[in-house]
Amino acid sequence: MASANAVASFFFLCLLFGGSLAQLSETFYDQSCPRLSNIVRASVKKAIETDVRAGAKLIRLHFHDCFVNGCDGSVLLEDAPGIVSELNSPGNQGIQGLEIVDAIKADVERECPGIVSCADILAQASKDSVDVQGGPSWRVLYGRRDSRIANKTGADSGLASPFETLDELKAKFAAVGLGTTDLVALSGAHTFGRSRCRFFSHRFANFNGTTSPDPSLDPNYRRFLEGVCSAGPDTRANFDPVTPDVFDKNYYTNLQVRKGLLQSDQELYSTAGADTIAIVNSFATREGTFFKEFRQSMINMGNIKPLTGNRGEIRRNCRRVNSNSGFGGEGHDVM
Repeated sequence: MASANAVASFFFLCLLFGGSLAQLSETFYDQSCPRLSNIVRASVKKAIETDVRAGAKLIRLHFHDCFVNGCDGSVLLEDAPGIVSELNSPGNQGIQGLEIVDAIKADVERECPGIVSCADILAQASKDSVDVQGGPSWRVLYGRRDSRIANKTGADSGLASPFETLDELKAKFAAVGLGTTDLVALSGAHTFGRSRCRFFSHRFANFNGTTSPDPSLDPNYRRFLEGVCSAGPDTRANFDPVTPDVFDKNYYTNLQVRKGLLQSDQELYSTAGADTIAIVNSFATREGTFFKEFRQSMINMGNIKPLTGNRGEIRRNCRRVNSNSGFGGEGHDVM
């Protein structure tokens, strides 16, 4: 029975990822754009030097890309005839960084015109965003192509929300083939970056229909955040109040003392009896354990249903489909 279950699981993963592990490759651009990783890294470092939040913006774009139709660059598409942008989805409210992607794409195009997809640029830029700011590194697999369509409906239903329970978060990760360890590890990207007050101020009072604040939020931290948010709902607070611009394990030690910024963050540790608690404790104890699992989870996420071969296209402008693409035929096989 165990053997049969293993075989069934293997075939499920093959169907889910569309054979991506066999088609994506570390060496995909070795001949056509051999300096790709150096170009992207230099561009990411330059962006972070002028905007410390650039890394967090880039990795969020990669996350939100992969969770809708797979890693195909669709999150970058703006409204156009035949395209309703995923950027219009509530889950992408306030998402930033498109101008950073534009700059990276321009640097790549100068050396390798028409070769590298926007989806692959997001994957590489996310890796660089992490290790430039102190986190782990990994070898990015390449070969993704860009979608010719967006899927706002998929973004509406598939993106994780800061207001969700642990069970809801698990369900959304499971829908794209990611497990509980992936959920906890990838949530660790909130070790850097900021969030707007509108996404967590509901925890200050009348939480979940009560007359009280969220009991999983430390009272002193709540009062600090209330002071920050007194400037308005679009004011931003650091995800990590200790080392806000460094990629480290403090996200998990913050959860242990009830200082997770979003409800969805704290759910990983404060949901009674949750299997995520032991994982949080493990990552909080050993940063190397977190880095190892984060590295693998980023690879897992980056392998979600990529377009490969002749599907999709290599966009010249990450925000719009190529002018000769049209809206029929090949581009629609991603749905």
